[in-house]
Amino acid sequence: MKQNPYRRVLAVPGMTRLLAVTTLARIPGLAASIVLTLYVVVGLHRGYAEAGLLATAMTLGTALSGPWRGRAIDRFGVRKALLPSIVAVAIFWSVAPLLSFVWLVPAAVLAGLFNPPVFSISRQAIGSMLPEELRRTGFALDSVLVEMSYMVGPLAGVLASTALSPAVTMVGLGAFQVIACLTLVVLNPRVVSAATEAVADKPQRAGMASPGFVSVLVLMASSTLALSGSEVAAIAVLRGQHQDVWIGVVLAVWAVGSMIGGLLYGGLSKAISSAAIVVSLGVATMLLTAAPNWWVLAIALLPVGMLCAPSISATVSDVNRLVPPVRRGEAMGWHGTAGTAGVSIGAPLAGLAIDYLGATWGFAITGGVGVALALAAIAIGRFGSGNGWRTRRVTLSTAAATAPAS
Repeated sequence: MKQNPYRRVLAVPGMTRLLAVTTLARIPGLAASIVLTLYVVVGLHRGYAEAGLLATAMTLGTALSGPWRGRAIDRFGVRKALLPSIVAVAIFWSVAPLLSFVWLVPAAVLAGLFNPPVFSISRQAIGSMLPEELRRTGFALDSVLVEMSYMVGPLAGVLASTALSPAVTMVGLGAFQVIACLTLVVLNPRVVSAATEAVADKPQRAGMASPGFVSVLVLMASSTLALSGSEVAAIAVLRGQHQDVWIGVVLAVWAVGSMIGGLLYGGLSKAISSAAIVVSLGVATMLLTAAPNWWVLAIALLPVGMLCAPSISATVSDVNRLVPPVRRGEAMGWHGTAGTAGVSIGAPLAGLAIDYLGATWGFAITGGVGVALALAAIAIGRFGSGNGWRTRRVTLSTAAATAPAS
């Protein structure tokens, strides 16, 4: 491992503050889906299918928003890009408890379209603030903190909705998100270096349509497809074995594994290719079909989790290398959209496999599709026309890495 890579990252002026603010700023967005679900079921007395429709509506808006919200960061900077989000967030969460379900669905789509681009801001700022040899470590640390936000957000949403009410929680969630966005406005992290701005008079779209970049997007979708599908399958397997009480424990082990894997990956002296990580993730997911009970499943999910954060941080690093800095906001937006697309496909795909073939088939099908997509991504990067050997090397080489830090 590199000598104290995380200490060096955190020693960069403003880095600790950036990571703390963006970690908190992600929490309300990650709690939104479960809070809306509880509001529809408890507050509006409707079914889970309608709750799922509402969550899908917001997810659709968020997926569509990624590229154009990222482009706004590239063009206008963090402060101006966040202003529409602050207004939209304040309006949506204030009026949502007053809307009927019919109006709530299109409102959720609009709210998703103006979703605060916290993920893009964080990753762009890390890429701008850190020297090249520390960026992979910075992105890995960011992925670990994302896991922490995922652990806190939904749990906080459930606890608040239960202790208060879903409607009150919605208003509080909106207030939290507005405060978080205002904090980012005040912080105003630099997302493009001064050296880049000096040569950014003309638009630079090199790399945005290259085989290497498309390959990275497919790898990101493959990763989240396998992860979302295996989560659904894990729940189905445990329920089928009447071991519902262990669902939280099993998923917690998975999350801890992801954090461990992210920290280990960020500390490596040389990077492992994103393609190798995602293929390994798909294969490991398929092997989960052999788990006979909850504790074996928990143990087996640990290495799967250890590939989760690295798969995301590795693809973020690829985007950072392949796309010109003045277009990284848009590129990170497409990266987020690819991840959302993978989640949107993985969960229902696992559900179909579970319903028609059996619970363990959820692992086999989503893992297999994940591997197939990863192999397709390798083919795109290797044989696509465009940037030739350099693109293939950056995306696929097992040694496409920075030099070890001293």
